[in-house]
Amino acid sequence: MHWLFSSERPMPSSRKPHVIRCSLPSDLTAYHELVQQVLDKLQELGWKKENIFGVHMALEESISNAIRHGNHEDPAKQVHFHSELAENCFYAQVCDEGTGYDPGVVPDCCLPENLEIPGGRGLALIRAFMTTVTHSDEGRCVTMEKQLE
Repeated sequence: MHWLFSSERPMPSSRKPHVIRCSLPSDLTAYHELVQQVLDKLQELGWKKENIFGVHMALEESISNAIRHGNHEDPAKQVHFHSELAENCFYAQVCDEGTGYDPGVVPDCCLPENLEIPGGRGLALIRAFMTTVTHSDEGRCVTMEKQLE
């Protein structure tokens, strides 16, 4: 398994991005400080509340999905996080140590026939709030980016 963290990502900003990189235990209480750190930095960079809200939702969903569905809350496994924050761009990659999955087989929760099926809502939220979302490493990594106009 490999992590796809990029140290040379081109960011559409005049300043060098603020980078946050860490590994978290597979515990649903372990990531809240990290999320708050990202949100505080975006606020410091001048992001509007509605855009910060979208990042918040995407981070909560991607990290909790990695812990619950990827690592199955296994204390021997970790979630690996990398983000780059700038005045006009948020980039993050969340990777788990699970067996992976195919995001293409997750039912579209917005279709009428799937409204009562549990699952898929987290991915739908991430996709709704981010400019781009990609999956790699057999579904173990989700990369998301929010570009401000």
